[in-house]
Amino acid sequence: MAELDAVTRLYAEIWGTAPGRSPISAEIMRALAHAGNYVVGAYENGRLVGASVAFLGEPAGITLHSHITGIAGATAGRGIGLALKLHQRQWALARGLKRITWTYDPLIRRNAHFNLTKLGARPEEYLRSFYGAMGDAINGGDESDRVLAAWDLTAPLPAPGIPGIALPPGAVPLLRDSDGHPQLQDTQGEFVVIELPGDIEGLRRADPAGARAWRHAVRHTLGDLLADGARVLGLHDRRGYVVHRAATPTPDPLSTGSTP
Repeated sequence: MAELDAVTRLYAEIWGTAPGRSPISAEIMRALAHAGNYVVGAYENGRLVGASVAFLGEPAGITLHSHITGIAGATAGRGIGLALKLHQRQWALARGLKRITWTYDPLIRRNAHFNLTKLGARPEEYLRSFYGAMGDAINGGDESDRVLAAWDLTAPLPAPGIPGIALPPGAVPLLRDSDGHPQLQDTQGEFVVIELPGDIEGLRRADPAGARAWRHAVRHTLGDLLADGARVLGLHDRRGYVVHRAATPTPDPLSTGSTP
């Protein structure tokens, strides 16, 4: 329990909440771990610097759902988050699981780059205001739209150091960053790009209305496309989702018209 209490304090520090309002309690982590789920800490020279909590999900026997992962701010950029995810992958494979899912804020570029480019996960579903209003320091009262990412553990890991995917021929912008503001483009291209703001977390603090405009713009582009069956192919240039629209079914001429 002492180790789990340390995780709650670490999470409270990362998310900027009061110590008693950590995103997850030590008691819940204790119960999850005892029931056979994934509760793991990352240590550097004996000091807790990161932690991850995941639980078994649907389809049963196939999926692990990663609920929360956090890394101490002072250790950012040192590969601790990647080490945790690779350990989580190893843990899941050892138990015969085939995929890991998690949610993330689709507006945060570095998270999108980490999830799609470094790990090879892909967005499957857009979840509107999934956790309700969140008043912590990271979310800043913004609506908690999330993307459900799925990581296929049967696929090989991406080669390290790749910058992202190249644009398919004919790809056109659907949502552009125009001097920090979201700008929708009228396009019906088969391949479209949805650009992201440079720093949504800073924008929430400096310009809440501007942050809301980005939230709604991504919701009504990426969200609507995923709902229509489109596929996110990856991230281009660390700044834009590349999306392949779902093909529109061609009507069968023998099945149309009225029956006499």
